[in-house]
Amino acid sequence: MAENNIKSMVGKVFNDIAEAMERGQFREKIKIGITTLGSELGLDNIIEGAELAQRRDNSIDVILIGPKIDSQLTQVIANSEEESYKKMEELLENDEIDACITMHYNFPIGTATVGKTPTPGMGREMFIATTTGTAATDRIEAMIRNGINGIVTAKAMGIHKPSIGILNLDGARQVEKAFKELNNKGYKINFVESSRVDGGAIMRGNDLLLGIPDIMITDTLTGNVLMKMLSSYTTGGSYESVGCGYGPGIGEDYDKIVLILSRASGSPVVSNAISYGADLVRGRIKEIGKEEYKKANQAGLDDIVVKIKGELQSREYEKEITAPPAETVSEIIEGIDIMELDNAVEKLWENNIYAESGMGCTGPIIMVSKEKLDKSIKVLISEGYNINDPER
Repeated sequence: MAENNIKSMVGKVFNDIAEAMERGQFREKIKIGITTLGSELGLDNIIEGAELAQRRDNSIDVILIGPKIDSQLTQVIANSEEESYKKMEELLENDEIDACITMHYNFPIGTATVGKTPTPGMGREMFIATTTGTAATDRIEAMIRNGINGIVTAKAMGIHKPSIGILNLDGARQVEKAFKELNNKGYKINFVESSRVDGGAIMRGNDLLLGIPDIMITDTLTGNVLMKMLSSYTTGGSYESVGCGYGPGIGEDYDKIVLILSRASGSPVVSNAISYGADLVRGRIKEIGKEEYKKANQAGLDDIVVKIKGELQSREYEKEITAPPAETVSEIIEGIDIMELDNAVEKLWENNIYAESGMGCTGPIIMVSKEKLDKSIKVLISEGYNINDPER
C-alpha cells in the first residue's frame, strides 16, 4: 500500500514537472526587451522603469535596446529609433527575446493592441480592446475582432471566463449582435450587465469608471483616448502614471509579442508594461490567440462579419420611403444603433407606422404612438433590428 502511494506521488511530481516545463516555468529567465529612444520624458525615465521592473521580478531579464548607457541591465546597442526597431525585430525573430516593449510601432493591418489599467471608481483592472493598431479596415468588423483580441489577452492573464461589455458607440449594437450569434454557434461569450438600472451588455461611462467588464470593447481611436485619460488623470495629463500601457498587438495571423507604450508614459507605467509582457509570455498568449481564433472561426466568425456588413450596406441603398401622416408619439423603442436609426424609422413608415427618431439618455431612440408600439416592435424584430424589448 505504501509502495503504491509512493509511486503515485512520484508520478504526480513528474507530471507536474512536465506541465511546468511546457508552460515555460523551468526555462531560463523570460527575456523582455524594451526600446529606450523616443520618450517625451527622456531616456532616464525609460531606464528607471526598466530597472524597477527588473528589481521586483528576478524571473525576468530586461534587455535595453538603444544607445549605450550606465546600467547593470543587459544592453543591445542601437543609436536611432529606426535601428532600435530593426534590432527588436531581429531579436524577436531569433527568439533571443520573448517579448518587447516599444513606442510608436507600426503593426500590420489586422493587428491591434489591448491595454490594461485600473479604473478609478473601484480600482478594478480592466482590459481596453483596443488602443492602437487596426484590427480591420471596416469599423464593425474591427470592433468584433477587438473583442476577440481582448478575450485572448484576458485568458493569457489567467482570467478563464472573462466578461465583456461593449462601449455605447456607433456600431455597438451590430457588435453585440455578432457576439450573440457567435455565442449561439458555440463560441461562448460571457456578457456582463451594465451597472445602470436598464442593464444590458452596452456599457455607459459609469461602467467604464467602475471597471464593470473585464474587457471593454471599443473602436481603437476611442480606446486610445480612454487609455490616455485613465493613465494620466492623476497627473493632470502631463504624463501617464497609471496602468500597464497600451498592451500587446493581437491579430489572427500575428505571431510576435510586442507591447506599446505612449511616448508620455512615466517610469511606473514602463515598469508595469514590462511585467505585463512577462505575464503574457507565461500565459502562452500566442498559443491562446491561435486557439481563440480557431474556435471563433469554427463558430462562423467570417460569415457573421460578412452578413452584418451586408445588412448595413443593403439598408443604405433601399428606396426612399415617404412618412405616413403624423400622429402623437409617446412611446420609446431603444436599442437601435445610430448607424441604423434612419433605416429603422423608414422601415416602420413602409409598414404604415408613423415614427420619429431621437436621442435619449442611453442613446438613439425611436418614438411611436402607444397604439402602434407592439406592432412596431414586431416589425423591427422581424427585420433583424437588435432592440431592447422586455418581452424577448
